[in-house]
Amino acid sequence: MAGQLQREQIPWYPTIHAEQCTGCGKCVEFCRHGVFQAQDGRVNVVHPYGCVVGCAECTKICPAGAIEFPDQEAFLVLLKTLRQQAKASN
Repeated sequence: MAGQLQREQIPWYPTIHAEQCTGCGKCVEFCRHGVFQAQDGRVNVVHPYGCVVGCAECTKICPAGAIEFPDQEAFLVLLKTLRQQAKASN
């Protein structure tokens, strides 16, 4: 479809602040898309593009507040720009 973006072109995925993360693994248990992985007492984002665009529910699950997503307003502006660029290139 003309102007449609591939998931890998959409920069929507979590960042884990290592200094805040306790390694509890609640995000790993919560996310059905395999975005997170716990290893050696730490949690990392291992499959960022598995994250559902617009979903940030894991931030509510994290007791340490260690998970962050892009600013939603700035992201929507960027997404609109990316869609326009994709449409113009077709």
